[in-house]
Amino acid sequence: MPRFIATLATLFFLHAAVIAANAQENQPSNDKYTIKPGDTLSISVWKEEDLQLEVLIRPDGGFSFPLAGDIQAAGRSVDDIAVVLTERLERFIPDTVVTVAVTAINGNRIFVIGQVNNPGAFVMNPRVDVMQALSMAGGTTPFAELNDILILRRTPSGQIALKFRYGDVERGRNLDQNIMLQSGDVVVVP
Repeated sequence: MPRFIATLATLFFLHAAVIAANAQENQPSNDKYTIKPGDTLSISVWKEEDLQLEVLIRPDGGFSFPLAGDIQAAGRSVDDIAVVLTERLERFIPDTVVTVAVTAINGNRIFVIGQVNNPGAFVMNPRVDVMQALSMAGGTTPFAELNDILILRRTPSGQIALKFRYGDVERGRNLDQNIMLQSGDVVVVP
């Protein structure tokens, strides 16, 4: 009887853990997507056919829009850009209603290089961790040094290198190193 109760308790806790994990996974993220150079936006002004355009975000992070001039978009959400456009257009168009949508997220890229089967640039939609990036690159070659993988990341204070030991993550240990990658990160597989 004690073995039955222990098994029942274990099953109960496993079930509770699965329910908690699913609940956490299904919660909406408060993180809004921020625009990056290379992204494409669809912008329309209600009742103004000449002000319905697709714009490509330039490498400097900006774009130009008729009557509104040059607007810095990189690092802003679509809601932020709609507010800026509305403010700039209100003096020309009364009761301005602006809609902004991301139509291509080509600026949200990571790079995987080295001993992988398909090195290259990959679009993150919406978020990718290191293991997922390696999978996107077709996995590693037999010659890869799996416990010496590096993630190169640019920060405001300079470039940093984050270590990644594939063997640990594969065995379910040190999972905190399987970080979510950020746009522009480079995964180097020696």
